[in-house]
Amino acid sequence: MARIRCPRCLRPVSHCLCAWIPDLPSRSRVLVLQHPDEAAHPLNTARLAVLGLRGATVWVGERFADLPAWLEAPGVRALLLFPGETAVDPEAWTAAGEGAQTLLVVPDGTWRTARRLLRLNPALAALPRLALAPDRLSRYRVRRAREPNALATVEAIAAALDMLEPGGGFEALLVPFDAMVDGQIAAQAKREAGDAGATQEAQAARP
Repeated sequence: MARIRCPRCLRPVSHCLCAWIPDLPSRSRVLVLQHPDEAAHPLNTARLAVLGLRGATVWVGERFADLPAWLEAPGVRALLLFPGETAVDPEAWTAAGEGAQTLLVVPDGTWRTARRLLRLNPALAALPRLALAPDRLSRYRVRRAREPNALATVEAIAAALDMLEPGGGFEALLVPFDAMVDGQIAAQAKREAGDAGATQEAQAARP
């Protein structure tokens, strides 16, 4: 029987994260472009970021017909959160953008699917990029990434906003993330303990 899920955070009701999700304002607007494979993943951290940020939006798909209109909207400067050799300096970016709102565009998926999103949406290729420091360590202890120093999407968004808006308190986005990770680890330990107990009982029952 399927477990009842919270309609907001989509976690099982017994593990609902809504009590930890903040309600944070930001000068920047965040647009998450989420690959469908990521949307179906039970540990979807981009959703936590979108729920915790006012004005944040998530689109699920591979091709986004409305994207050029968002990128070219009056008074908006779009910035792609993705590694690149010509990444901008966040302080210089903020100083040069007085009177305009930053639209932080965030591809969400594995490195492979994120690169696919960039290929399928050429408007992204021309955007200036914001890159995170390569020595950041992830707190995502329940999902292994193929790339070293890879961050969960909510971690990357919090780090990016901290660079663009220092002192904005975006560390609060990681509170429900940490709660989710701790819950997954505790559940895994409980399952392993149950499996070990069942194995011992089976061995003891043998003649």
